[in-house]
Amino acid sequence: MKKNILYVVLIIILISIITAIIFVKFNKKGNKIKITDYNTGEIKKTEEKINYIEEISVYNAAEYMDMSTVKDFEREFKIKVQYKEFESNESMYEDFVKNPNNYDILVPSDYMIDRLIKENRVSKITKSNITNFANIATEYINPEYDKQNEYTIPYMTGTVGILYNKKTVTEPVTSWNIFWDTKYKGQIWLWDSMRDVLGMSLKRLGYSMNSVNDKELSEAKQALINQNKLLKGYEEEESRDAMIADEGAIALVYSGEAKFAIDQNPNLAYVIPNEGSNKFIDGFVITKNTKHKEAAEKFINFMCRSNIAVRNMTETGYTSPIKGAWSEFGNNKIMFPSEEELARCEAFLYDENGTKKYDTLWSQIR
Repeated sequence: MKKNILYVVLIIILISIITAIIFVKFNKKGNKIKITDYNTGEIKKTEEKINYIEEISVYNAAEYMDMSTVKDFEREFKIKVQYKEFESNESMYEDFVKNPNNYDILVPSDYMIDRLIKENRVSKITKSNITNFANIATEYINPEYDKQNEYTIPYMTGTVGILYNKKTVTEPVTSWNIFWDTKYKGQIWLWDSMRDVLGMSLKRLGYSMNSVNDKELSEAKQALINQNKLLKGYEEEESRDAMIADEGAIALVYSGEAKFAIDQNPNLAYVIPNEGSNKFIDGFVITKNTKHKEAAEKFINFMCRSNIAVRNMTETGYTSPIKGAWSEFGNNKIMFPSEEELARCEAFLYDENGTKKYDTLWSQIR
């Protein structure tokens, strides 16, 4: 009896050793290993080991990329991506200036790209390495701040507008004036963004969103100060989520956030006001001090593939400039505004003197 037990124990030990040898052998080959979950009987696969040959750091806005596309890039090119998110262009700029060697790729908005170019903080892109640049629709190339696309490759586009609840707001929504309507007191959300809020106030008064005129800026500031008593708050994702939950009447939002919210709550609608607004093109730039320029260009070129653009559009709700991705989304009016709507919109630009003025005004308003 004891001998039988001993034989069983020896056999179990032998099987364990053989299993371990097979496991190590296949693992060294980099194959996926099947493991049985004995609770469910299901066979699972472990993550394939990637032998990275290089590493890059990407700094993008929050919730602004389908992370599975990043994983696919890593698998295909064996380049590890250290991915970090920022909440605003201003916070990104402050971090980047303090730590210029920490990042290879930034994904800022129009006026911040303009600033980075003017301050000589980004590199010229080797266009021959961005073969998928040919996929970009002509209306999104050669922006005013980079007329030959020497420094930037477009990533996502969109507008700033009004998200409103049709159950609460029964009147036609056509103007920024609704943000000053006292009957919506305590139900008004503003995005916590200096340029967007000041831009809205300037546009409402008939001025350019890029105005640096002291009189015009003073008027815009005073209007926002007067408006403060009507607000529910200055928030970002919180305001979007509150609108989804029917906890607000109107909100200042980006088009991608509007699409996400409307997909969740059909009581909501989005409009670009008659006075006009901001149309933005957020783009990839490569930092001046990068030691991984070619790898960074591979990442940008990968993101300009049509199938990858479809996945990023689906994830974010924003519009990729990659024309081959558009058919997947039909004629969504939020993602694809009319020519007439876009004609009354403008891009944010950078002005050193103007930025100092905006910072001062913002501190007085908030």
